[in-house]
Amino acid sequence: MPALHDLAASSYGGDEAGLICGYLFDAAASKPVETIDSARAAAWLDSGESPSSDSAFLWLHFNLSHAQAERWLLRHAQLSDTFYETLHEGLPSTRIERADDSLIAVINDVHFEFSFEPSDISTLWISVGPRLVVTARTKPLRSVDALRTAVKAGDAPRSSTELLEHLLRAQADVLVKIVRGVTSRIDRIEDELLAGRLDHKRARLGVLRRLLVRLQRLLAPEPAALFRLLQGPPAWMAEPDVQELRGSTEEFSVVLRDMQALQERIKLLQEEIAANVNEDNNRSLFVLTVVTVLALPINILAGLFGMNVGGIPLAEHKHGFWIVVAIVASFTAVAAWAAFRKKR
Repeated sequence: MPALHDLAASSYGGDEAGLICGYLFDAAASKPVETIDSARAAAWLDSGESPSSDSAFLWLHFNLSHAQAERWLLRHAQLSDTFYETLHEGLPSTRIERADDSLIAVINDVHFEFSFEPSDISTLWISVGPRLVVTARTKPLRSVDALRTAVKAGDAPRSSTELLEHLLRAQADVLVKIVRGVTSRIDRIEDELLAGRLDHKRARLGVLRRLLVRLQRLLAPEPAALFRLLQGPPAWMAEPDVQELRGSTEEFSVVLRDMQALQERIKLLQEEIAANVNEDNNRSLFVLTVVTVLALPINILAGLFGMNVGGIPLAEHKHGFWIVVAIVASFTAVAAWAAFRKKR
């Protein structure tokens, strides 16, 4: 039976309660970071286990695809109703707001298996209080996974607000890597364009531009929302933590501006490629027009001399064929001169 439980948990991405990972932070303890499971977390939240100091707080990360995750939260976490409303309203727009004595955030992040597709973006729901931080997602996300890796490596935030700040900085780092990846792809496309190898670059640029547009549309409200929140932070939020959050907001804004600049660069490349395609099309149309003009005299004469009626000129002349050839060549030369003179 335990093996079956382990198999089910691995398939859901969490334990029997849908908990992917849980950490107890206590800067005053000999072990500042301690990994806990859902049973230990429930005991801690239900006050069955007293915190060792006032600085202790809990971070729980849930997989909402697990049917038990929301039930467990309702039973043990005592979160604000606003948090559950955001889970069910289905709006991915970024926002951070106060609810009772906690912070409720809806932020967007890229999938762990990110392949530079506009669809590789999903939502992370966050509830931050003085003693409890809950993050929940339906698909594996890069930023929160980067935070998990940092905590496993020994990074121990001193407060729940500092944990949120670390998460936002991890999100900014992920965006920086995306910007670098997109920049690298655009550089290669630009080099190939300068070399005259068009291929399917317009489609590739279109995918990158749609990705950046969607990311910016979803993420652009985040710095403003956080800035408005920090104008009146909760009483339990320390001033140094507020300043750190302001710093992460500025860093995030810089990344968004870089994304905007990349969009403009892609737009210019698309316009240049479209101009090259139009130039090639115009060249092909000109060649087709010239061929049509040059073939016009011989088509007209062939139609006239091909009629089976009496009185066709030069029909009995021994040099009639060559006379007709000379006439066709003369008219063709005149037509070619007229066509190329207009081109020049």
